[in-house]
Amino acid sequence: MAHAGVSGIQETKISSGDRSPIAEDQPPAIVSPEDGSRAQVYRLLAGFLSAPPDAERLSIGAGLEGDASELGAAVSRFAQACAGLDPARVEEEYHDLFIGVGRGELVPYGSYYLTGFLHEKPLAKLRAEMARLGLAREADKHEPEDHIASVLEIMAGLIDGQFGEPAPLSEQKHFFKTHVGSWAPYFFRDLESARSSVLYATLARVGRIFLDIEETAFRMS
Repeated sequence: MAHAGVSGIQETKISSGDRSPIAEDQPPAIVSPEDGSRAQVYRLLAGFLSAPPDAERLSIGAGLEGDASELGAAVSRFAQACAGLDPARVEEEYHDLFIGVGRGELVPYGSYYLTGFLHEKPLAKLRAEMARLGLAREADKHEPEDHIASVLEIMAGLIDGQFGEPAPLSEQKHFFKTHVGSWAPYFFRDLESARSSVLYATLARVGRIFLDIEETAFRMS
């Protein structure tokens, strides 16, 4: 796979947060620097999308450094946006975007993006795929597994071996095409232009550019 074009992420351990429903009981395997960077970008996105970031997570975001690539420039803008932010302000933004009164401005679930409804066939397909991979939702998690943070966290785990051995490229490609690339780019496009999106507009740009790189690399593989 092509290098993600981001520095300062591989060395920073970024957990996905509270909304990931995936049980994680395996230590990460040793992977190449390129794949380590890919996994960390997925995990960065998942962490900020899983729950409102606390001060520690915002500090981690502010410390990221991007290189001269388009993705690196997006990471740098995201880091600048994180610097000095009040977590309460970001929590309000998160609430308006994803929770709201009744519902947020965006609905961050694959089934909704692919069918217009929650708990539809895409969720069933994801659950079957997770069962095949030996993954299961943790007992204390209630979010459907097709939440954007969850599918990104699964991708990270397939790449760096968080759930066992790193998955072959063909396995990564299959999961990406079916459960990430089929809808997440549209989600990030909508998040980037959402009315309530400020910090999350900069995160969305990172996600949109990164997934485009992933899509191109998988297509060439």
